[in-house]
Amino acid sequence: MNVSQLAERYHAVRSAIPPSVKLIAVSKKRTVQEIQALYDLGHRAFGENYPQELRDKQPQLPTDIEWHFIGHLQSNKIKYLGAFTRLVHGVDSVKLLDALADRAKGEGRIQDVLLQVHIAQEETKHGFSQDEIRALWATDPAEHWPDLRICGLMGMATNIEFQAQVEKEFNGLHTFFLELRSKGPGRSYFQELSMGMSGDVEQAVKAGSTMVRIGTAIFGERG
Repeated sequence: MNVSQLAERYHAVRSAIPPSVKLIAVSKKRTVQEIQALYDLGHRAFGENYPQELRDKQPQLPTDIEWHFIGHLQSNKIKYLGAFTRLVHGVDSVKLLDALADRAKGEGRIQDVLLQVHIAQEETKHGFSQDEIRALWATDPAEHWPDLRICGLMGMATNIEFQAQVEKEFNGLHTFFLELRSKGPGRSYFQELSMGMSGDVEQAVKAGSTMVRIGTAIFGERG
């Protein structure tokens, strides 16, 4: 691991993103040493994709790291996340909302989550449809899941080089986000829009993202 190269990449990414946009450093499959090196540069928010990997890394690293779970989450893997998980990004089903609420209730805490919206032209990506979320909003999710706090939305654009398509998907999600924020319950904390990765961060920020999830552009290609 070359710490000077890591620092150069990190500062380049951070300087290209407005200060108002939270940078989540995607640390899946990265070593504890790599994460510690980025922490030593001043970064605190990290995103993991695999529950067991997050469970194993967390005790080996500083306690003030802000952990985000950003991968596809199965209900039977929730137990690995722990109360240290600040935000679960990809909540894509009512079943998962129920399971996260049960876990949080059992631990006597509130779990912050984002609802994943399916915006891509790819069936392999997960998420609610906009109509499904509108139906949830009509039933007052804050009352139905009092142990969860739905803080916003998350989306992944189509993996395509056609920039106009990516911009269209991100802009559409931002419009939907504003719609929900204007009329939904829990407006005071419904503030986050997580979209944008290493390949489409510029389009995401332009479209109104409040959080971006960047891995390769910071850590480099895996060896």
